[in-house]
Formats: sequence, C-alpha cells, structure tokens
Amino acid sequence: MQDERNQNQIIRKDARECFVESLSDAFPIGRAHFAFASYDVSRPAGHRQTNNIQIYIGMDEILEICRKLECGELRYLLQTRKKAGDKSPLFQCLGGTSAEKLQQYGRARSDGKSLSRTAQLLPGAKSDFLFVADSGPGETNSKGLIVPRFGNKPENHVAISMSFETFSELMLMTRAHYNAWLTAEYTKRIACTTPSTSNISLKY
Repeated sequence: MQDERNQNQIIRKDARECFVESLSDAFPIGRAHFAFASYDVSRPAGHRQTNNIQIYIGMDEILEICRKLECGELRYLLQTRKKAGDKSPLFQCLGGTSAEKLQQYGRARSDGKSLSRTAQLLPGAKSDFLFVADSGPGETNSKGLIVPRFGNKPENHVAISMSFETFSELMLMTRAHYNAWLTAEYTKRIACTTPSTSNISLKY
C-alpha cells in the first residue's frame, strides 16, 4: 500500500510533526486527493502516526484556487483578512462518507452517524496559511451534503502551517500533474478512435 501511495504521490509538504501530500489516484473521478497526517516521533517506529485524514477536492475548485494564486487575488484576500483580524476560511471543503455507505463498506460508526471530513484554508498567526483537515461525526442533509457535527472537537485534526509559496507549490504541482494526466487520457482516446491508415482508401 505504501508503494502504491509513493507511485501516486505528486508532492509532499512537511510542517512540525505533520505533513500533507497530494496524490494523483483520484484524477479519474475529477478530484484531487490530499492526505493529511500527524505523528509523534517519541513513539516506537511503526506506531508514530496520530492522525490521518483523506480529503478529496474537486478539480474545478483546485483550478479556481490556482487562478486566485496566479492573479494575486488570494494574496490580497489573505492580507485583507489579516489586517481586519478576520480568521474565517479563505477556502472550505465539506465531504465525507454517508452512514449508508459506511454500512455497505462494513465500517459503520458506533454512533450510526456519517463520517464528515472537512478541509479549510485559514489565515495563519505565525505563517501565511493554516491548511487544516478535520474528521468526525456528521449528518447528511437534504441536499446530500455531509455536514460536520463535531463542533470544535473533531476526532482527527491536522493543521499544516504553510507559507504562501509552499501552498502555491502544492496547488500548482497538483494542477500540472492533472493537466499531464488529462493529456494522456485524451491521447489514449484519440488512439482508440482514430482508424488505422491501412483501412483508409485514398480517392484520387
């Protein structure tokens, strides 16, 4: 499994006793996959991981974040929020797995709730950004969206302190690999649909 993850890894960014890595395995469903993890180096080898959260963000949202990064909009929003003392998210993603699907997978929660997974990009106090992932109990609303129900006490929590440049590298590398994947996919489609030249009769 670790070998598969390394094959799919696009880029990894480390902070103090935690990291986030971008993976390419969800490109076929139009999503970017970010694996957040924290660890305790004082624990024995093989038992150091303390939190692990898998976040899936639509590529349309990733492309919009990249647009804001490149045109300077995100930097402007960050600076404006910091000057105003506004700690609200610059970006937020709600996701997870419904209680019904958890039951189908044989991973039902003991409380019977859905599994909520959220990601937020927040203005940082000591850095430009905090890229935060949380998971815990959730409920599926009438629109099918899984809404978190863990308040400020998630079951898993990972907060990555990032500079503007580090966050940019994470997003832009993810986009570059997605564009490469798309090119490969279209190339395969063309190869499968283009008739062989041996079957084409030339008319003069």
